Amino acid sequence: MKPGWVKRTYLRVLARTINPLALAAARSGRGPFALLRHTGRRSGRTYETPLILARVAGGFVAELTYGADVAWCRNLAANGRGEVLVGGALYRVTGLEPYSTAAGMDAYPQPQRTILKLLRRSEFRLITIAGDRT
Repeated sequence: MKPGWVKRTYLRVLARTINPLALAAARSGRGPFALLRHTGRRSGRTYETPLILARVAGGFVAELTYGADVAWCRNLAANGRGEVLVGGALYRVTGLEPYSTAAGMDAYPQPQRTILKLLRRSEFRLITIAGDRT
């Protein structure tokens, strides 16, 4: 068995079960989910990923539940562009930057902050956006 097999299998199951429901919620603009559209580093294909984001000055904070090795994070790091649909509003993504644990925690409202602390989450990224909506 290759290293990382369990994680890859888990992410595949998640992508086929929960992600379709989260994508539908994100597209509708209801619920806690935002929709991130990003372009594949090698394929050039457009992908959509549901995320729970917190609004901050300059963009949105994302907690990296599965680490920085997930496709959306690697694609944004490589391309530095995409779109975020949040509550029916579309924003142009201009980059991805590391974000401190303390600032990341503070970005989320209660009860999300408490849940993140209980789960010992510590890795955050700032998804930077252009000044105006697209």
